[in-house]
Amino acid sequence: MNRTANLVLISGSLREGSTNTAVVRTLPGLLGDRARPLEYRGMAALPHFNPDDDVEPLPAEVARLRQVVAEADAVLFCTPEYAGGLPGSFKNLLDWTVGGTEIVDKPVGWINASSSATGAEGAHRALRAVLGYTGARLVEEACTRVPVPRTAVDAATGTVTDPEVREAIAEVAYALVGHVVAGWGALTTGEAAE
Repeated sequence: MNRTANLVLISGSLREGSTNTAVVRTLPGLLGDRARPLEYRGMAALPHFNPDDDVEPLPAEVARLRQVVAEADAVLFCTPEYAGGLPGSFKNLLDWTVGGTEIVDKPVGWINASSSATGAEGAHRALRAVLGYTGARLVEEACTRVPVPRTAVDAATGTVTDPEVREAIAEVAYALVGHVVAGWGALTTGEAAE
């Protein structure tokens, strides 16, 4: 099967110089021809979630978010922790995915880039819970902590330059893409058997 996986990359941070955004920006250079990466950058433009607005026609940026997720074969998140949980803007993005079906059964993973002592455990516990409500399929081998110290990020490009950290980031993405490709293989085998 000569198909390339569409991998959507979403940073949960709006902060300039975020190590989480640095991870997301680094991934396209690491994936080669293993996947077609697309970084979703519209989080700041999403309106505050209101169930009354989750009807057609959707707000334009919500419709764009859902379209991007619908066209993805998998989604990889990278989020910081704020006040022991998910940043509000990122939780808002996730809330907008609950009402749609685009992420249902979609393979998802995350990279925890925190280099703090707590390791942003609260954010990733919350992320796991919210993704459960969305119906996304967590790929456990693609959900891991890869601490990214600020010294590992090039200020000019906003990407991770440390070779060991880059390799660890790539391994998470490869695991997620590998899961997608294995699923395609299982489908092909099942179709051939029929």
